[in-house]
Amino acid sequence: MQQYDVIVIGGGPGGLAAAYPLASAGKKVLVVERDLWGGTCPNYGCDPKKMLYSAVQAKTYAARMTKAGLNGIPDINWPKLMAFKRAYTRTVPSGTRSGVTGAGMMAVDGEARFIDEHTIAVGEDMYEGQDIIIATGVQPVLPDIRGRELIATSRDFLDMDHLPQHIAFIGAGYVSMELANIAAAAGAEVDVIMHGDRALRGFPEAAVDALQKAMQNEHIHFHENIELKRVDETPQGTLRLQADGFTLDVQRVFAAMGRRPDEQLHLNRAHVKTTARGIVVNEFLETTTPHIYAIGDVAATSQPKLTPVAGFDGRYVAEHLLGSAAPIAYPAIPTTVYGSLEISKVGVSPESAAGDDRYVVKSEDVTHWYTYNRTQETFASVTVVEEKATNLIVGATVVSSSAESLVNLLTMAINTKTPADQVQRMVFAYPSEASDMDYLL
Repeated sequence: MQQYDVIVIGGGPGGLAAAYPLASAGKKVLVVERDLWGGTCPNYGCDPKKMLYSAVQAKTYAARMTKAGLNGIPDINWPKLMAFKRAYTRTVPSGTRSGVTGAGMMAVDGEARFIDEHTIAVGEDMYEGQDIIIATGVQPVLPDIRGRELIATSRDFLDMDHLPQHIAFIGAGYVSMELANIAAAAGAEVDVIMHGDRALRGFPEAAVDALQKAMQNEHIHFHENIELKRVDETPQGTLRLQADGFTLDVQRVFAAMGRRPDEQLHLNRAHVKTTARGIVVNEFLETTTPHIYAIGDVAATSQPKLTPVAGFDGRYVAEHLLGSAAPIAYPAIPTTVYGSLEISKVGVSPESAAGDDRYVVKSEDVTHWYTYNRTQETFASVTVVEEKATNLIVGATVVSSSAESLVNLLTMAINTKTPADQVQRMVFAYPSEASDMDYLL
């Protein structure tokens, strides 16, 4: 049996963020990956998604500027756009694996499963680790209905050779909303099937309403309170979605109903406790079994399930294993939904601050401000939450075609505890979104 100081299960951003510093510190490290080296984000997640968005953003920008001197709206050539994406993604697995072995770590391909608290098996081979880090991420959820085998996932969407004329998404979370925008901008007719009556429940309602209105203007159709019963193939080769009083025929249907941990690891053999939200961890990201850690999406923490959070977790566990005794302390973490409009949020939400005497909420419709008029925005708003006693910025929500940029600046102010009046005394490049902060705080 081969023995290691640390075994990392998962060769994605979280696992590798832990593995590299441990290897650099002289630890004998094994990394196991069952799918594509590099993980979800660079292979079939946020990176390829945003590459497709490059064309979408260019098209929507051009469409807005036809009112201000630009002639013609470009078309999106889906096969060429997919070739652009694949030129990047095809090199990720081999490059990532080579990086692991080049750093002196052992790389193993295959499905890991626990044998006991210190031992895993991959195929017929056994490996023992003094410490083990679980960084496997989570898997897409499919509806438990008849015909579920006909339903594809976001991974399938991001690698389609051709874009179908009519598609549907099941779910109204951020993945569904983002992919729906890409598909519509590329020329598909798009329907979003909602289980409830509100999309993006984790985002401020006013911001979501603005995004949903923009999507409806792009001929994306929302169907609320639909409890799907079945999906069938029709004689015409389409897929028929059915619920009580609802029928919809499309060419392809994609589930975007969230993700959950799978059960392939046999965690019970290592006495690792799980819930429906993931693997239970303490303030050191240690599971119910000492020396076994869970990081990133697979951990049942309250943090957003985002690639940079997984990386933050991985670096923290590496530091912990190298001697740091401090519990993990997360900074304010921004989250963005990309679409016809972007919604970016960070920190205290306007809803939770409303009616709380500790906070003041400042909200501005900035659609007609110079910054957004210059690019002919259809809608833009900025909401900032400040703590009255300290004048500290504690939260923000931005809706615009480039919301992430301003939210990142506000996130820095939150995490550095820079009071609003000090931000106002800074001089930023003008004209820019940053230079508007003097009037927003």
